[in-house]
Amino acid sequence: MNKFKPIRITNMWTEMKDYLFITLGLILYSFGWAGFLIPNKITTGGVTGISAIVYYATDIPIQNTYVLINIVLLIFALKILGWKFCVKTIYGIAVLYVLLWFFQRIIVDDQGQALSLVGDEPFMACIIGAALCGIGLGMAFTHNGSTGGTDIIAAIVNKYRDVTFGRMTMLCDICIISSSSFIPGYTIEKMAFGYCTLVVIGLCIDYVVNNARQSVQFLIFSKEYEKISDAAIVQNIHRGVTLLDGTGWYSKNGVKVIVVLAKKRESTNIFRLVKAIDPNAFISQSAVIGVFGEGFDKIKVK
Repeated sequence: MNKFKPIRITNMWTEMKDYLFITLGLILYSFGWAGFLIPNKITTGGVTGISAIVYYATDIPIQNTYVLINIVLLIFALKILGWKFCVKTIYGIAVLYVLLWFFQRIIVDDQGQALSLVGDEPFMACIIGAALCGIGLGMAFTHNGSTGGTDIIAAIVNKYRDVTFGRMTMLCDICIISSSSFIPGYTIEKMAFGYCTLVVIGLCIDYVVNNARQSVQFLIFSKEYEKISDAAIVQNIHRGVTLLDGTGWYSKNGVKVIVVLAKKRESTNIFRLVKAIDPNAFISQSAVIGVFGEGFDKIKVK
């Protein structure tokens, strides 16, 4: 029984870390909307974009429309993406509802109107707001979360096809931004800003998600290969290890080579563990284009 406790603790910590980063991502996302996009009446894609269009046209609070639309989309997500994704999505929707309400209450001017944090600079507001939204969404996606809306559609397509989150989100959102032309008094300039936010958000999402998913390969040469393989990597990093037989050409002595595939973010821990066991170990680290299979990305074919 005892040997399973570290696994339970690790899984619990992983879940807690996921929710922590999802929350941080949602804070950035809602702050980008309330502090930069909403005051300048700039829209973008997603259900939040639809809600913004409704708000600009009717003054119905963004968070109310946002929740109603997501309830419908969640019904489909439950069947296709499963409870694990949906639980975090429901959490994301609930937290974002509160954060949008909160930031819209505190980022106001003396008359109680939405306040732009960059003054009368709509293009600057467009870039900064979109970057915050994209980074926030990327953080949520990286930790298996979502803000709902077209994020759910993007996640469904990404599950079965090799289409990036950012690209799929961009395709879904073009029609949403174009529909803002039906708002009375909404100018072409505002619509152009909307398309700018779309591009910036897509680029930021892909950057954050792809950077988090980047994998590396280690070749570790050490006389303490058993301790490193078992005690360090398998039990602490929870990665599989392949042991190869090699021969040193100069010494003509046999040598064991440890091959490990891991996430880039796990590299520091691997170096620390190897150094603690064998400070004289020889380590080669290289980036790989892609790793598919158990513990990494799923194999997707068109």
